[in-house]
Amino acid sequence: MHAIREQDEERGRRDTRPDPGIRVAIVYHSGYGHTARQAEAVAEGVRQADGSIPLLLTVEEAQQRWDDLAAAHAIVFGAPTYMGAASAPFKAFQEATSKVMMAGGYLWRDKIAAGFTNSGSLAGDKLSTLLQMVLFAAQHGMHWVSLDLPPANNSTSGSEKDLNRLGFWIGAAAQSNTDEGPDRAPPDADLATARHLGARVARVTRDFVRGRRPAGA
Repeated sequence: MHAIREQDEERGRRDTRPDPGIRVAIVYHSGYGHTARQAEAVAEGVRQADGSIPLLLTVEEAQQRWDDLAAAHAIVFGAPTYMGAASAPFKAFQEATSKVMMAGGYLWRDKIAAGFTNSGSLAGDKLSTLLQMVLFAAQHGMHWVSLDLPPANNSTSGSEKDLNRLGFWIGAAAQSNTDEGPDRAPPDADLATARHLGARVARVTRDFVRGRRPAGA
């Protein structure tokens, strides 16, 4: 994995073309503020990538700003996991896209996509929510970006402070104690994992957009 990252970094050093101003939209629902913390961390990660611009939108705001989503190079989806699935407001957003984005001619085709979720329990059936997002992205013809982190906190040398302490592969997961507010949860490790996802999405999107541009551009 380190070798792959070194190759990515070397490729980025060789390509001296200016970044086109990568725009990454982060569309999320947060019931109690915990998933909003995750979304903000993803946005921080996006900002870490040179020339990348995050756009934080709640699912309600997103349904008033379809043009901004159509103009984004990537969209990261986020929702809490309630009863083994994404929250109802996030699902409503998903369904609203069918008439606006898909009926207009698959306007999100070939955009980069990724996702994150939060729940009260360590497992909390969060995988179900992430898979729901993967399928949603596939229906829009998008390219899904995984977390690209090994599972952690699974040995005597591991720690709850490790990145990807919950051991997810396809997206960023967080756990927030049900008796703690968003000022205390999710823990720093989960927020750092979300930042990693944001930076990775921005980096992958940059490389993807560069690859689609004419060589002399």
